[in-house]
Formats: sequence, structure tokens, C-alpha cells
Amino acid sequence: MGLLDDKVVLVNGGSQGGAAAGARAAGREGAVVAVSGRRPEPGEALAAELAAAGGQAMFVRADLTDAEQATACVARVVEAHGRVDCLVNSAGLTSRGTLLDTTPELFDQHIAINLRAPFFAMQAAVADMVRRAAPGTVVNVITSSAHGGQPFLAPYVAAKAGLIGLTRNAAHAHRWDRIRINGLNIGWTATEGEDATQRAFHGAGDDWREQAAARLPMGRLGQPDEIADFVVLLLSDRSGVVTGSVIDWDQNVLGGLD
Repeated sequence: MGLLDDKVVLVNGGSQGGAAAGARAAGREGAVVAVSGRRPEPGEALAAELAAAGGQAMFVRADLTDAEQATACVARVVEAHGRVDCLVNSAGLTSRGTLLDTTPELFDQHIAINLRAPFFAMQAAVADMVRRAAPGTVVNVITSSAHGGQPFLAPYVAAKAGLIGLTRNAAHAHRWDRIRINGLNIGWTATEGEDATQRAFHGAGDDWREQAAARLPMGRLGQPDEIADFVVLLLSDRSGVVTGSVIDWDQNVLGGLD
């Protein structure tokens, strides 16, 4: 449909899972795509895949836990393509910790990747948009757990709940600049990262997806390509004037009780 024709889209944390799906979807819709991540092999492979499909793509190596690298990542894209029109903050850390056993080090890791990285990436991208007096869009991929979450997600929830507040604050601050900033509170999704988390922290076997699906209302987990399509919609003009919205992309209903 060409929803992102001629747009320069930066997907942070875009080398795997839902982020990679978002990069592919943006490429299919006509965007020039930049993906960032720590590991060059999957990032460069994804950029090559997008280029082979006929698009323009680049990989930017960055450790987003470092605020300077998060800012420099945006600068690299601006240097290469002259601007950033759309930003997707998809990088995330989901390692477990409760209120009682979370160390300061683990807490700081969650804040660094789940809150500080999107803050400074948005700072740089929005500054570029304001400098050019050009409209733009940002989508922050958050989590339905930010409403409260499980006891073993205490530092994750703390950081992601902060990202909800930041999303709304930034959207309000820059609405007159015609910069739209929205968030997605995604539910349980079948990604490579979730597979690793289930195996590392919950002793899950090869059939964990099937077992999880049986416990969910729709009988399946969310899929990365479904989230990617929603992200593209929010990045595009087809989402109209919507800004400051944090949408629950989940099959469980907040506040609903059985």
C-alpha cells in the first residue's frame, strides 16, 4: 500500500523478533529502513535481506544502554539519509526480578534499556524533526505488564511504566510541532527473545508455546508480524491525528474479572 513511501524509519533493537518484523513491514510499505542493535551479524543480515527485496536499508551498531550511543544512532541515520521521519523504540530487557530480590545492578539495567534508551533516542529524533520544522512519528513498544504485571517482573514493570508516562509527556509537549508519539502495550508474543526467556527463567520445554496458547482466550500467542502491521499503521498518516495514545495490544482486558 506504500503507507511509508519515502519515509526514513529507524527501528531500535531491530535485528530480531518483533523489531525485525517491524523493520520488514516498514520496508514493504516503501520506507528507507535503518535498524540498530548490538550484534552486527543479525543486524547486517536483516539489512541485506531488506535491500535484496528491493528496499534501502542500513544497520547501525549501537549499545542502547549507553545514552550517547542511543543519540549517536539517530545522528548516523541523519548523516546517511538527511533526516529521521519515524522512530520505533523496540529494544527491551525482560530478565526477571521481584521487589525482594532485584539488585541495584539489575534495576539499573532495566532502566537503561527500557526507559533511558527510548528517552534519548526520542530526544535526538524529535530534535531533528523540530530543526527541520517537519512532522514525524514515534512508536514506543511497551508491555501490557506495565499496568502491574507479575511479581517476578518488578524492575521491568517499573521501567516500562515510566515509558508510558514519557510517551504521553512527549506527545503532549510536541503536538504543536505535528510530531505524533504513541505506544503499544503488547501482550504475550511468540518471539525469539520470549523463547529464550521462557527457557532460561521458567524451565520451559519445546512445547511451551502450545501450553501457553491453551491458556489464552484466542488459543494462540500474539505474532510479531501482527504487531509490525500495527506499528506501521501508527507510523503512517493512516492513523490520522492520534497522539499520546498507549494502546493495549492484548487478548486480556484490563479491569475485566471472571
